[in-house]
Formats: sequence, structure tokens, C-alpha cells
Amino acid sequence: MRVLIGADTWTPNVNGACYAARRLAAGLADRGHDVHVVAPATGFRSRPAERVGPITEHRVRSMPVPRPTGFRICPPPGLHRTCRALLRRVRPDVVHVQSHMILGRMLLSAARELGIPAIATTHMVPDNILPAISFLHLPAGGLKRLFWWDAARVLDRAGVVTAPTPHAAMLAETHGVPGPVLPVSNGLDTSRFRPDDGERGPAFRARHGIPDGPLVGVVGRLDHEKHVDEIIRALSVVRRSIPDARLLVVGDGNEQGRLLATVRAEGLERAVTFTGRLPDDELADVYAAIDVFVNAGTAELQSLVTLEAMATARPVVAVDAGALPHLVRHGENGFRYPHGDVDALAARVVQVLADADGAARMGEAGLRIVAEHTLPATLDAFESLYRAQRAALVPDTRRRADRPGLTRTGRGR
Repeated sequence: MRVLIGADTWTPNVNGACYAARRLAAGLADRGHDVHVVAPATGFRSRPAERVGPITEHRVRSMPVPRPTGFRICPPPGLHRTCRALLRRVRPDVVHVQSHMILGRMLLSAARELGIPAIATTHMVPDNILPAISFLHLPAGGLKRLFWWDAARVLDRAGVVTAPTPHAAMLAETHGVPGPVLPVSNGLDTSRFRPDDGERGPAFRARHGIPDGPLVGVVGRLDHEKHVDEIIRALSVVRRSIPDARLLVVGDGNEQGRLLATVRAEGLERAVTFTGRLPDDELADVYAAIDVFVNAGTAELQSLVTLEAMATARPVVAVDAGALPHLVRHGENGFRYPHGDVDALAARVVQVLADADGAARMGEAGLRIVAEHTLPATLDAFESLYRAQRAALVPDTRRRADRPGLTRTGRGR
């Protein structure tokens, strides 16, 4: 099958949607599908199609935006024409966009006009982009309503809409996205993220100068909705009970300067290690090096990093918000705490670090939960959806491929 994936965020970006799309593309290619990816170029000009590993990339002209750092968008003028020409040239069996943003919406419109089956996966909530569109000077409530109104209107162009978790699907439907929105996990490569063999963790600590002792870990973008400052302040409380506890922070983002200031204000310069962004091939070793993973993010639609920690048999302490309750089952594979309650977060971290046997049991429980989110299961689900969409549309669309206005979406009503 020839699959065209539309991604408004793609390498070199670092975020959950980008990682999920990359793993989907690579997994489909491994199964023998002809995978094409349309994504923003890293410069102002479009680039010719380029083979990158098993995937064909089509990079479309783009421009940088002030926030998030390093993010680029495809400017709308002429973009619909570009997408339409690209689809006519590639002639995919199915289009699968990863957002309803600029590139995703143009591909959905072009696919609909050309009678190509289209699927959309939504990875975003307003909290992910509010800082980037603050220039509109609208109240947060107004921006959120605008976000969902736009999402519902654009995603209606897809034959099927999926979201990474039941929580994300419910959220989309509640805000007007035509349902049913189907929950399909982003999936995880459990051959890459696996329990430590006893060597990877110590080797990672040695490479980064992290001494022996209890180590709390955070991985992800250092942006406002991740609330990493709460974890830093919680470390101060944890160290009253466990003086040699340390914190490892992996990632970068717009909040890094503020987080460094928080570390200085708390007097934790010797207890917190910032690595910045790490290469993909080193990421699995991070989880092997830590004793407990913490996620304080309040806008998670799934959280791949939490799944990665669980696949490494690490207990998790997570905020009781967003989709995290789907992964972190209180008292089973970790603990949840109320957003903003630094003392409660610290108490749960202490509880895990002080009970090695309990932490090991939680790690084993996490492995059982991760088994519900394997990448092969995700690929099976999307292949089924692709086949179903093709079966619904191909009898009409192949005859009408280039005749706008004569096709249908195929969405079940």
C-alpha cells in the first residue's frame, strides 16, 4: 500500500506528535508499505523528493515561527496547490495527516477533492499552542474555543479521526469533532525500550558525570505545560528525607532559563543535571539510569516518554491530569498526585525511593500495561483503517480521481 503521511511537525523537531509520526512511518515501511512523508522544509524553499532510509520525504517550503523554538510552518499561500500537485504525482492509496494545522488541513482538502481516502490523527490540545498564538491578544478561553471550532471544521474532512487515548478521543468529541473519534495508541517499540541489562544505566551515569544514588528522571520538552519547575521544587522536599536524591532533566525548550533560575533559587546546583536534547540512540539509556520517572505535564494526550519509562520497568509518579491516568494506575505501577501539590509529589517520590521492593513490583506492573501499547498493535490498527477507507472510497475515487466535487468523505454517520 502506498501511504502518504502529512506531518506539520517532523524531524528535527522534538515532541510527542513528531516521534509518533516517525515511528508510524518507519513501522509501516518495515512492513513493506511504500511510505511518503510530507513535512515542512528546513528552509524557505521546497526540496525535491528525497529518499531517507525506507521513507520518501517531500519537504515543502516553510518559515520559522517565534515559538516554539525551532518550529517551522508552511505558509498558506499556494500551499493547497502544492499539496494537490503532490498528491497527483505520488498517487497514494491513503493520506494520513497527523494534525489539523496548516499542512494537515491542506492535504485533507486536496485528498478530498481528488477522492483519496484520508485519515486524521489529532495529537494536539489548545495548551500546546496557546503560547505560539498569543499575538492574537484574545483571552485564553476565546483562543481555546477558536482552536476547537477550527479543529472540528477541518477534521470533518477526514474519513476517520483517531486520537492516542480514550481521553483524547473524548476530549475531541466533547469539543465538536465529529465522531466517533477512535482511540489508537501511538504505540511503542518495546525492542528498543526494555528493562536494563545492568550495564546501560551505569554507563549513562558515567558518561554524564552523575554519581551513584537515588535518581529522579524527567524527559521531554521544557515548556510551560510540562511544569518541570514543580519537580525541581519537589526535589528540595525529597532531599529532607533522602539527602542524596538527585534529578536528571533531559530535553530543552522555552522554559530552560526559568528552570535553571529555579534550581539556583532552591540551592540545587549540585543535585540537578540538565543534559539538553540527547540523540535518539541514547534516549533508551536515560530510563535505565533513573530510579523513578516523574511527569508533571497537564496537557498530555498520551505521553510517549511515560510509556518509554514504563517499558524500562521504572515506576512513575505523574500528575492526575490529561491522559496520564490511562497509563499510571495509582498504587499499581506508580502514583498520581494533584496538579500543583509539590508536597504530595515529593511524598510519592520518597515513597518509591524508600521501598526498593515496592518499586520493582511497580516496574513489573508497568511492563504489563505497556503490553497494551506495542507498535505492532498500532500498525495493525492503522492498516485495518487504511484498508477500510480504501474499500469505502476506491470504487468511486479511482474513476473520479481528478474531478473535484464528485467525491465523498466516507465518514460513517
